[in-house]
Amino acid sequence: MRQQAIVWLLLQLIFELSSCTHIQVTRGSAVKLPCGPPESGFQGAVMSWKFNGKDVSFIAESSGSATVSKNGLYLSISSVSSANEGEYVCLAKGLNVEWINRYNLTVDESFSYAVKVIAGLDAHLGCRFQASGQVKVLWFKETGAGKRTELNIQDDVTDDRKLEPLYPNDQDQSILLRHAVMDDAGVYYCETAEGKRLSTVELTVEAAPTVPPPSCKKVDDAWETCQEEHSRTAEPILQESMAEFSMKVFSHLRGMDPLENLLFSPISISGVLSHLLLAARNNTRSAIETALCVPHEFHCVHFQMKRLREKLAQSLQMASQIYHNPELNLSRSFIDQSFEYYEAEPSKLLETSEENTQMINSWVANKTRNKITHLFDSVSPGTQLILLNAVSFSGQWKVKFNEKPKKGHFTKLNGDLIQVPVLYHQKYLATIMYVVDLKAQVAKFDLTGDSSLYILLPHSGKASALEQVEERMTDSAVREMIKQLKAASPQVAEVTLPQIKLEMEPNMNILMKKLGLSSLFEGATLCGLDSEQDVVLDEAKHKAFLALTAQGVEAGAVTSLSFSRSYPSFSAMRPFILLLWSEQGNLPLFIGRVTDP
Repeated sequence: MRQQAIVWLLLQLIFELSSCTHIQVTRGSAVKLPCGPPESGFQGAVMSWKFNGKDVSFIAESSGSATVSKNGLYLSISSVSSANEGEYVCLAKGLNVEWINRYNLTVDESFSYAVKVIAGLDAHLGCRFQASGQVKVLWFKETGAGKRTELNIQDDVTDDRKLEPLYPNDQDQSILLRHAVMDDAGVYYCETAEGKRLSTVELTVEAAPTVPPPSCKKVDDAWETCQEEHSRTAEPILQESMAEFSMKVFSHLRGMDPLENLLFSPISISGVLSHLLLAARNNTRSAIETALCVPHEFHCVHFQMKRLREKLAQSLQMASQIYHNPELNLSRSFIDQSFEYYEAEPSKLLETSEENTQMINSWVANKTRNKITHLFDSVSPGTQLILLNAVSFSGQWKVKFNEKPKKGHFTKLNGDLIQVPVLYHQKYLATIMYVVDLKAQVAKFDLTGDSSLYILLPHSGKASALEQVEERMTDSAVREMIKQLKAASPQVAEVTLPQIKLEMEPNMNILMKKLGLSSLFEGATLCGLDSEQDVVLDEAKHKAFLALTAQGVEAGAVTSLSFSRSYPSFSAMRPFILLLWSEQGNLPLFIGRVTDP
């Protein structure tokens, strides 16, 4: 009988499973992607991850903030950004199975939030985005059934528009919707010209409650007394607040004219706002305190402003003045405290615009020692109140420059060379160092009156280098810079500075709105002025003057409400930033930018 051989063929079966998941997340959120099915079913499996076709390391960080854990079982992203967009593939190889898991990750960069406003009030619609340069932004409102209408945003902030940009010529393209009505409710959003959505705002308008009209009754009392036991901490509080306020104003103003000369006196602007604070109550008081960066209910602000004026008197003279319409019945408490804290006595406005213009400009010229002789072109006949603050600074170089006239070439931002008179000394004793945090070479020049001039020189003459330094100039960074230079020893260096004479008048009306004080133009609680009459801010003005001469630094300002080289040398013959700092008061007096001397 023929034997039959039977052969058993053992086949190893390998199962390959695969899945694909689409995930959309918002920017900044955290994501944890599992490689496969529950951990218990994958013991002994070898797992590997790829991001957009490239291997992801099991140990080191990869793809920005993406890391893997538990031998590849999970891939985590702590803070998602656009750099994390793409395909994530995990391959898990086990004994009898292979698992491929794909994730397509997209990042929504837009911001969504809700705004609720009472009918009749203004609504702030934010458009938030990050970009290195100017981005054209379009605003839309949804009209239903997937349709939308483009909004007409007017850039003339002086006119009474329904919609207007809050920060013209700034990267922040937030808008102000004035006097909201019920029909304004809905969904608004801003997009780039390419159609990328940046912000979505759901606006709700509620009917105004039936309440009695605002009254100044019982809120026209005098400002609270600064208690002596709080005065020890009050001085550093004011110093820190004024440094923070100064850098905040600098940030706003530099963005308005990024390539032009800039000069302002933060101590003069804060001086007039502090004076106005005497009269402010309720929300208006809170808004001014926030703008000035002082703690709410900081009762010692006026007392410390008085002490500061007295402390700086050796080099900086500060004066305040009140001009008012004879029909405005100024409260006794405002008059008394204005004199007590600011040495300001009210003076009545005259009959004609010409007389008032001459009177005010004469006061300004006198208080700034003729550094500024003209502030107003005319004074409106309807003016009720003008608050003024003027400062005048004079400081001599402790180390004198050569008196002999000398000229040099200053390189402007566009590369053009212009010949200018310079201050030169071959062996000048100054403190010079490279401040890493600011990415600038900084020189400190000592002045009489316990003051110093700091010049911050970017690493190159390009606009981007200047902008980089300015962006890093926070109040804490500036204080740290000053601390470093005060601790360093002066060195002999060849110094060249352009002789400059700046006279600038920044747009204070826009600045006031950037500081969150739009309500002053529309109706504010200033009961401390007159409990019977309402007043609104018509115009805010600020004018500043600064000169570097062979003798020293001369500066003045008036505000109204109506960069390391091995060879020791320092040559500021290209755009730079200047900071006139009171060592005694530990705060800035003038801040400026020189792009064209």
